[in-house]
Order: sequence, then C-alpha cells, then structure tokens
Amino acid sequence: MKTPFFVPTVLALVIFTFIGCTRKTVTRVNPDRQIDLSGRWNDTDSRLVAEEMAKDMFGRPWLNNFQNSKGKKPVMIVGIITNKSHEHIEPETFIKDLERECINTSLVRVVQNSELREKMRQERADQQQFASPETQKKWGRELGADFMLFGTINSIVDQEGRKKVIFYQVNLELADMETNELVWIGEKKIKKYVVN
Repeated sequence: MKTPFFVPTVLALVIFTFIGCTRKTVTRVNPDRQIDLSGRWNDTDSRLVAEEMAKDMFGRPWLNNFQNSKGKKPVMIVGIITNKSHEHIEPETFIKDLERECINTSLVRVVQNSELREKMRQERADQQQFASPETQKKWGRELGADFMLFGTINSIVDQEGRKKVIFYQVNLELADMETNELVWIGEKKIKKYVVN
C-alpha cells in the first residue's frame, strides 16, 4: 500500500520543483530602447523606418511645388501598407508611426483612413438626431485628401545552419489624388545578421 501512495507524491514533488525552476522575469524598459531578440521586424524597425521615410518625403520638391501652386498645406491620407514579408507584421503599427511622423512635421494635414472615416460619419449622423443643435457637427466639411501614401514591406531570408541574414525592404509611394501622378517614391532597407 505504501508504493502506490509514494509514486504520486514523488511525481507531484518533481512537477512542483520543475515549475518553480522555470520562473519568468519581466522588467519594464524604456519604450525607445532598442531590444532585438529574434531578428524579426519589431517596434524599433517600425519607428526608425517611419522617421527616415517621413524625413526623406518632406525633403523632396513635391511639397514646395504643391505649396507654391496652391498656397496651402497639402492634405494626406495614409492608405494601405501591404505586408509581403515572410513573417507576420501588423501594418497598423507602422501606419500609425507614419501618421505620427507626418502630423508632427506640421508640413501636412492628415485625414483618417476610410474605415475610421465611416465610424466618424456614423457618429456625426447620430449627433444630428441626439446632440443639441449648438454642438452638432455639420455635414460636408471633411477635408479631401490631396495625396495618398501607400506601400509594401518585403523581406528575403538567407539561412545556412545556425546563421541567418534577414533583409527587409520598405517601399512607399505618394500619389496625387486628382491625377494619380506619383510625386515621391521612398525606399528603406534593413539587414539583420542572426546567429542561433
């Protein structure tokens, strides 16, 4: 009778000991600190690419040409950024980084994407019925975009044994909404060397 009770007890002690030895440690760090654990696309890549692409885009002639001919800041919309890379990259974080950089330059005005515009229109429609007349937002006052920014994230992986090179290429294009003319094309490349 002692043997059947002894085996489960020892097994339970081994399991609890194993669980106790595999503790996870979490440390809060500065969000701007660069930490690259896997070599995959990460928050640092997204932020740095958005900063560099915005700097390049606003340093090109299209901006002065528009301001000189129209006498106002251009209105932009950040459209679709397609992930064509080998890994899962959530384009929304990169889009938000791009929108933030564009707004923070104060050189352009940025409008919402089509999905969020629909939600705002629904809210405006609700206001017409439920909000007081002095606080209702009027129809027909949306800013029409002069330019749309869109692009792709691509990658190439070269691996031999435990060594791997991951190459990312981000291509962005800025198009005139009225004429479909491309007024700027930007490209940013990132290469990472990973040893497992």
